[in-house]
Amino acid sequence: MKAKLLLILVLLFSPLLKALEVGAEQVQTYLPLIKGKRVALVVNQSARVKEQHLLDVLLEKQIDVKKVFSPEHGFRGKQDAGAKINDQLDSKTGLPIISLYGKSKKPRLDDLADVDVIIFDIQDVGVRFYTYISTMHYVLEAAAEAGKKVIVLDRPNPNINLIDGPVLEPEFQSFVGMHPIPVLHGMTVGELAKMIVGEGWLSTVTQPELVVVAVSDYDLSKPFGLPIKPSPNLPNSQSIALYPSLCFFEATPVSVGRGTDFPFQVFGHNEVKLGKFQFTPISTPGAALNPKLQDTIAYGQDLRAYKRVGFDLAWFVGAYNAFKSENKVFFKYPKFMDKLAGTDKLRKAMLSGQSLTEIKQSWQPALKHFKLRRQPYLIYER
Repeated sequence: MKAKLLLILVLLFSPLLKALEVGAEQVQTYLPLIKGKRVALVVNQSARVKEQHLLDVLLEKQIDVKKVFSPEHGFRGKQDAGAKINDQLDSKTGLPIISLYGKSKKPRLDDLADVDVIIFDIQDVGVRFYTYISTMHYVLEAAAEAGKKVIVLDRPNPNINLIDGPVLEPEFQSFVGMHPIPVLHGMTVGELAKMIVGEGWLSTVTQPELVVVAVSDYDLSKPFGLPIKPSPNLPNSQSIALYPSLCFFEATPVSVGRGTDFPFQVFGHNEVKLGKFQFTPISTPGAALNPKLQDTIAYGQDLRAYKRVGFDLAWFVGAYNAFKSENKVFFKYPKFMDKLAGTDKLRKAMLSGQSLTEIKQSWQPALKHFKLRRQPYLIYER
């Protein structure tokens, strides 16, 4: 009897239970904006409308898609991190795919000459040094120069409730950090696009016309599992959660598991043993270009079952101290470290022996200022 009553209640109230819809799934909202227009897409494998790619959906609806711009990792999202990507033709549609991670990271004016509207739809992970938001910056800048409209189809940020880490200082701006935001900024790409334009962070005199199609029924208190991996070395929710904490190891001799089945879920070194867990990186798809410590046993820690959120420097500082005790160089690429951190203060604080508490306290005033500064651009209720 109770089971039947529960079923009746579910059937009665199910029409009132709305499911989250990402921007791309709200075709009826943005279709009128692009009907009869010449369209360019900035997309990768994550631009999905249910089971279809956004490109296929638009072509089915007779939208005049002229070309596709692809970010780091390429249109299909299979290229190694940092691998140069060349222009090509899409084998399925015959459309030109112009790489924004090859000769140029910004659409050229002649690339946009036959375009009226640019649609940006790429899944982000809410971390400053994840380069998709840098690509978005250059797309907004090129659109402003060419007088084109940009439509951002928003998607949830899997790290949406987290704001932490040093705020980038202008002199450390690079493609792995273009904006004065913290490592974890707690914004969607739609919100961030509004902030980039609103704060005048583009180098253009004028600002582009920007439309953001928001995620509908987005409850930020509920975790959002990505239906497709956003890049080759972030294969699951655990890697995405650990990415902001482990990425600094990229500037050191320590491996974060590129070339294994669990990238960004482990870390270790062959000479300075950072734990008992063993793994051996090999050349694999997505990490084919000489992954760090390739064919060498690394000793470190397995974090696949570690329950944590946020930005945790404890592993990084612990590894630094281990290297220091064995007189080994830890900051192998200090300039790259400072670009990832957005400042040289973090590296210098570690070299001077500051505690984790002191380091974390040092960026609190800038975080407080950032939270106030971003407030006008927020779309979703916090």
